[in-house]
Amino acid sequence: MITNLDEPLTQDHFAFLVGLSRPRIGQLIDAGVLTRGATGRQWLLEYCERIRVTASGREEKEPDEGALDLNKEKALLARAQRFGHEDKRKVHQGLYASITLLADVLATASAAVVAKFEQLEGTLRKVCPDLPDPARQAIMQTIAAARNEWVRSTAELISAKVDAATEDPDAEDDPA
Repeated sequence: MITNLDEPLTQDHFAFLVGLSRPRIGQLIDAGVLTRGATGRQWLLEYCERIRVTASGREEKEPDEGALDLNKEKALLARAQRFGHEDKRKVHQGLYASITLLADVLATASAAVVAKFEQLEGTLRKVCPDLPDPARQAIMQTIAAARNEWVRSTAELISAKVDAATEDPDAEDDPA
């Protein structure tokens, strides 16, 4: 069967030419993949483009509710894996540490400093027994104010960093 592709073809004829059923050709016409009444050449070009798009995964389908876009999911997985590898590399290089580890280190350091501050009043009484009580109280108040400021500024800094990380998890921030 010789076909002149510069003339319109019947659905049966085109179906035979490309190896599909006539109902499938009708579906492709109804879906707008093939232009109704076009020449055989135009149908062949449109059909080949459809095959290329489908094979490359660029096909745009109306998403079914709850349906997954496989290519999009693969891209998201690859991105997450890349970020995971980058994070592991940064931890290995000592650029990053887990928030839990940093919190534990900060809590331990803070507890050690607070314990030393609490011993200061007794040490002052032993080392400087002649130090007047108002002077001793002024020293203790200054140390308490410094300790409270340290806790406040540390909490503020951590809160700002955590907020920044949750607003833009992909941003490169300063190494911890």
